[in-house]
Amino acid sequence: RAHEYGGGAYAVAERVVFASNFADNLVYRHASGLDPIALTKQCDMRFADMVVDHQRKRLISVREDHSRGGEAVNELVAFPSEQPGDMTVLASGHDFFSSPVLSPDGSQIAWLTWDHPNMPWDGTDLWMARVAEDGTLRDQTHVAGGPDESIFAPQWSPDGTLYFVSDRSNWWNLYRVTENGSSCILAREAEFGVPQWTFGQSTYAFVDAATIVCTFGERGISHLGVLDVASAQMRQIHTHYTTMAGVT
Repeated sequence: RAHEYGGGAYAVAERVVFASNFADNLVYRHASGLDPIALTKQCDMRFADMVVDHQRKRLISVREDHSRGGEAVNELVAFPSEQPGDMTVLASGHDFFSSPVLSPDGSQIAWLTWDHPNMPWDGTDLWMARVAEDGTLRDQTHVAGGPDESIFAPQWSPDGTLYFVSDRSNWWNLYRVTENGSSCILAREAEFGVPQWTFGQSTYAFVDAATIVCTFGERGISHLGVLDVASAQMRQIHTHYTTMAGVT
């Protein structure tokens, strides 16, 4: 129920499912052969976009706090993934949070924020930070975005490069972070992103560090492609479908 529209309600890792339960808003740990364990306590908080932090045995999640009265407070939080425990706020100060993603080695994290009156397809901000030994976030950096640039679906490649979708050209195209900022991988009059109505949406995934499978929209029709990052060439996979989503 986070952001009312929901989505991104579960994460899976090492045969364990972590899921936000609609009936009571608690996050449960479901391990094969064992009874579910409630990892959170307060039912007036909603959780989404959970990421499993293996190194620190915790979950990182967007939390929407309805316990303070007035408008709900959105934050990025972490809490133990094996037994109930204390919850730590990692990032706050914006009206909305989404899309936390850990780098493959667990040393860096990226996420999105946006503020009223924007919706996420109007303008969002992409942030990146170093995860310190104690689990706190250090050296927080604004990577891309702003009130007039919509960033969608940040992801780390297997070699630790941060990718994202931006509409800075008026088309949602794929970009990657470089030493000098960010660069477009393939400039095309097509939409490689979609309006972020819910958590957990994805339009691309990595086969390996040099190969991306993606969906993109042209003239209202979805297409499927394989993008070679080094050559910036895309091979289209022809299907008889007109709508495709949720690439993983």
